[in-house]
Amino acid sequence: MLPVFLVTFPFFALIAAGYGAARARILPLDAIPGLNTFVLYFALPCMLLRFGAGTPIGQLLDGSVALVWGICALAVVAGVVAFTRNARVGWNDAAFGALVAAFPNTGFMGVPLLVAILGAQAAGPIIITIAFDLVVTSSLCIALSRLDGAGGAGRHGAMLAARKALRGILVNPMPWSILLGVLLSAARWPLPGPVERTIAMLADAASPVALFTIGAVLARSALLAREHDASAAVAEAMGATGRVSASKAPWSDVLPVVAVKLLAHPLLVWALGLGAIALGLPLSHPALVTIVLVAALPSASNVSMLAERFGADNGRIARIILWTTVIAFPSFPLAVSALRG
Repeated sequence: MLPVFLVTFPFFALIAAGYGAARARILPLDAIPGLNTFVLYFALPCMLLRFGAGTPIGQLLDGSVALVWGICALAVVAGVVAFTRNARVGWNDAAFGALVAAFPNTGFMGVPLLVAILGAQAAGPIIITIAFDLVVTSSLCIALSRLDGAGGAGRHGAMLAARKALRGILVNPMPWSILLGVLLSAARWPLPGPVERTIAMLADAASPVALFTIGAVLARSALLAREHDASAAVAEAMGATGRVSASKAPWSDVLPVVAVKLLAHPLLVWALGLGAIALGLPLSHPALVTIVLVAALPSASNVSMLAERFGADNGRIARIILWTTVIAFPSFPLAVSALRG
């Protein structure tokens, strides 16, 4: 347990450093989008490209990993939507609650952390989960979020949202970097020396900057929620009319999703993976351990930005991301120790 904790501690410490820097305004909130841009468009694609190019093609095209991960992701989405949608939580909020429960922080946190713990062989299964969540899980949840409209209007909105999500995938450099890495791995083409060194420098920057940015994004969400509460209180004191949406969702809308993310999701992947192996599916034990640990990661921080863009309750989503990150500090090393024990 202690060796695992010593490996994971620096990753969570960098998140805490980013949180503290933004909370104390040492890092201006206006600088956070720039950090996000650097990670999403430069550092992280280079890291995925490097891992993809250096991973055997068989690991990158492992259909067993894709099948187990995909079934579990869709099951989590369906379950969370079914059990959280009510008179207070409509399709929009239920869909993004499902996305934050099914989409781990694999790119920003999982790739460097799991490779550090499990070795380079973990890269293949991790890349498969990232590709599935970017293309399928996100698109499905965005489409579901548009079903709040009545009848045909809701279905039409879902189709428009699905097309918008697919366009977003096309301009997202992460799937393209994964695809390029797969092609390089299949063709066994080495990159030219100067290009390889440039990619390596950007890839090495991905982990620390991404983790620092996660903390900064969480701090910004907390600060904006506080400012929202203050504005709502002033409006109420002045007798303002109209509906003021609450920035702090009740715990009953937060804790069940946190439990699904950190407990139900990894247990489901573990159970389905063992069942698949028992049925003869060629799923290796190391690959199963890898995707179970991916499922045990905290929620992806970019879900908060998607929720804000599509008008969902971003306060609820931000709280879920925050608490999955806080609780994962002790729970993730426990999961690693249990699976490797």
